[in-house]
Amino acid sequence: MTASDHSLEVRARLPTELARLDELADNLLYGWDRRVRGLFFRMDPDLWRTCNHNPKVFLRRISQERLDGLARDREFLHQCRDVLGTFDAYLQSAPESRGGKIEGFEVNSETIAYFCMEYGLHESLQLYSGGLGILAGDLCKAASDLDLPFVAVGLMYRVGFFNQTLTRDGVQQIDYRPFNLADLPVRLVRDTDGSELQVQVELPGRMVALRIWRAAVGRIALYLLDSNVDANCPDDRRITYQLYGGDRCTRIEQEMVLGVGGVRALRAMDLAPTVWHVNEGHPALLILERCRERVAAGMDFGAAFEATAAATVFTTHTAVPAGHDLFPHDLAERHLMPTAEALGVPVAQLLALGESPQARDAFNMTALALRGSRQHNGVSAVHRDVAARMEAYVWPQIAPAENPLISVSNGVHTPTFLAREWVGLFDSRNPEWRRHLCDHDFWRETIEAIPDHRFWSLAQSLKSDVLDQFGAWLLAQYRRNNYTEARIEAMLRIFSLENTRPLIIGFARRFATYKRALLIFEDEERLGRILSDPQRPVILLFAGKAHPNDLPGQALIARLHQLAQQPPFRDRVFLLEGYDMALARKLVTGVDVWLNTPEYPMEASGTSGQKAAMNGVINLSVLDGWWAEGFDGGNGWGIAPHDGDVTAEERDRLEAEELLDLLEHEVVPSYFDMGPGGYSPDWVARSKRSMYTVLPRFNAERMLLDYAIRMYRPAAKLGRLLAADDGDTAQALARWKARVREAWSGVALDWSEPPPTMLEHGARARLRLRVRLNGLTAEDVAVECVLGFGEGACPARQAYRFRADTAVVDDAQTFSLDLLPPDNGLYRMQVRIYPHHELLQHPFEMGLMHWL
Repeated sequence: MTASDHSLEVRARLPTELARLDELADNLLYGWDRRVRGLFFRMDPDLWRTCNHNPKVFLRRISQERLDGLARDREFLHQCRDVLGTFDAYLQSAPESRGGKIEGFEVNSETIAYFCMEYGLHESLQLYSGGLGILAGDLCKAASDLDLPFVAVGLMYRVGFFNQTLTRDGVQQIDYRPFNLADLPVRLVRDTDGSELQVQVELPGRMVALRIWRAAVGRIALYLLDSNVDANCPDDRRITYQLYGGDRCTRIEQEMVLGVGGVRALRAMDLAPTVWHVNEGHPALLILERCRERVAAGMDFGAAFEATAAATVFTTHTAVPAGHDLFPHDLAERHLMPTAEALGVPVAQLLALGESPQARDAFNMTALALRGSRQHNGVSAVHRDVAARMEAYVWPQIAPAENPLISVSNGVHTPTFLAREWVGLFDSRNPEWRRHLCDHDFWRETIEAIPDHRFWSLAQSLKSDVLDQFGAWLLAQYRRNNYTEARIEAMLRIFSLENTRPLIIGFARRFATYKRALLIFEDEERLGRILSDPQRPVILLFAGKAHPNDLPGQALIARLHQLAQQPPFRDRVFLLEGYDMALARKLVTGVDVWLNTPEYPMEASGTSGQKAAMNGVINLSVLDGWWAEGFDGGNGWGIAPHDGDVTAEERDRLEAEELLDLLEHEVVPSYFDMGPGGYSPDWVARSKRSMYTVLPRFNAERMLLDYAIRMYRPAAKLGRLLAADDGDTAQALARWKARVREAWSGVALDWSEPPPTMLEHGARARLRLRVRLNGLTAEDVAVECVLGFGEGACPARQAYRFRADTAVVDDAQTFSLDLLPPDNGLYRMQVRIYPHHELLQHPFEMGLMHWL
């Protein structure tokens, strides 16, 4: 009979002198304040690593003898007081400073509610699977740094994304590790009587209770909804168990908990947001819940929908149809029926809000989010155009180039991803640098002023540190897989502190087929020659996970592993397991080149290259996503995409050839062209340019300021206007839209006299139209002449507004325009009509337009 094992944790007691360390452990500010993490590291470096940088676990398990000794260590106590002083000063900003960088933003009356399915704030709180979560975490951190009135809402999972190991054959192994909530920096939200504050959400045939956890993220709060409540049945307790877990029924129930439950949670805490940001389609049901509130207060559904949409912002992140959440109509109908009854509308009317051509028999959450918001954006300029084409059905008569989607390019949180060594250098040169994150001139001058030899030396130091760390990780990986000692020794010779001579190229992201991790291997023989040149050695480092259901992605990992074992690539190509935030933070600081080879235009943004660039790493990437905007010809290398009439195989061949051309003839020669100072002047110049062009333009503070100025501010303004006077303005707008939609098919326009075909320079073209308005008035429409490119010198597409005449002839309104073209040339002249109202957030919001 074997004995059973039981765990026993003997917990440390913090001495009085160190009691406030608990406060540091309870605030995720440690996720981006290296001084806080440095304090914990100093206490016990080995334990800090063993605890995966989790302060709460660390403080429970540290030796009592060590704690008592630190309580008597004057130097440590001085450091501790300094860190706590900075911590207190950060949290206690003056109220008048809130949102100070956003002119016209009424910070004392606004609150932004941000909803997302996942948040990547730190590896100790693994509520994320990839880029969407990291982006959401970075936005929260920026909101804290800017001290904006901002609250975030998500789900309190027990299992986040999986932990990854690789077998000796390169097969991805998946390990799900449930969280112990006592290990996380979260606290239950309680009612005034001390009991758990709970809200309820109606699911088919039952009510589900939800409790609320609060995570402090610097100055802001992240609220996390949890269905693991005793009052719920076992199946309902598991709704929030796993990030993206379960079947389609579990997913829609998670999204109801997030969207509907999230609104109710904020109300229960007496929070009244004025702007609601739906980050990706998952939380879109918050739109219907807010409509339900307004209907319960006396509005009809049309007015409630307008008032709700006015204050809603939606960001789409996907560039592929598979990225949209689709639910079969029967499943969606069962879950939406109670909402339809509360709104007093047929459930078919709600299903229509989620209609899309992608699947006529499914409810599309992206479609609901687009129709239920008045501010919408993609996450890069390229992605904006992709999304505008993909979602053109929402505005069916508007060309994708002109529909209401805008672009707010993603950025990354500089204090999180900027290496400690760079932070130290900037602190020594200008301690106020954090106040200038978006100042292009400041960064150009600051970085150009760093002596080249100092810049190179710091970069090499970072590289050495990364090589040493990755060598330790690979050692554990190799030993677990029973590699030979000779193989291990060969690896350790490469991953040593002293071996900074090779050019290190990093590639780390999710392994999905469209990301084309193996593009660089398209010509294996040529790549082998480049990597194995003894005079100019090159190392390729790969890391990343494939989704558990993505078998092609897992096959890519296995194939890459096989390639790394072959003679041309052995000890030149390495695949690191266990990709997470900690590994990513290291990798982006210590490689020389960042490689990204997505299939254009499927990279919505991609932010890993931004993190690398702000650390002086040089991008070598396909011109897709953010890099299509960030590349300026001198701050890295760009691979022009071949997205024309070539086959996929031919495109891959052409782009791989260009990639290897750049690598062989530009990248490698530039790095190894050593000058008398022992470094490459060309490389340092390009590295500096990478840093000062990317850091101020693609940081999270700039991103959030863009959202605040371009989207939150107008959403708050219109939301207040439509909600005023019990929604009378919203009611009037809804009735006007209904009248326009009913009449629109009967609106037509024609020339009342033929337009001229030629003009002398300086003359005006007399344009006269006859418009049948089908019951609408001239004030309900805008009529424009659009001049476009021809063979002449028109600098851009320009629109000129017609004016309505007093004459009405044969039930048709006449419109006139005396047009003065901007210059000589041949123009393409078109005439259009579309609905017009002063409360429309975008001229083409209704998606209706007729052309003559």
